[in-house]
Amino acid sequence: MFDHVVFGVTDYEQSKAFYLTALAPLGIKVLSEGEMGVELSTDGKSSLCIRRQPQANPSPLHIAFVAKHRDQVDSFHRLALQAGAKDNGGPGLRPDYSGRYYAAYVIGPDGHNIELVCHEEESQVNSQSG
Repeated sequence: MFDHVVFGVTDYEQSKAFYLTALAPLGIKVLSEGEMGVELSTDGKSSLCIRRQPQANPSPLHIAFVAKHRDQVDSFHRLALQAGAKDNGGPGLRPDYSGRYYAAYVIGPDGHNIELVCHEEESQVNSQSG
């Protein structure tokens, strides 16, 4: 996990709403908000900081968030698409990375590649559903 990631967006309100909706399965909340932008977090230890930057398009980023369970990845993908994201790879195993890399990818409002990944063993998935 990261300590914090800071990036600018061209449509602040749209981006704030997108990240709050898409990352709801992780329990993301607003830690603080002010003139510069908003700080979001799931645990108060690491944060995602969205800054107002309307004058220029920021460079796209790839941001990967950690999920505890695969169902969070599935929910993230569904909610992100509902919030206006573009699909960039639906939920599923990525065997090129590892046999445990279960992820989904979307392109957010400013073109950022947003990923949610779970490194859970398949046996953990089966034991949870049984």
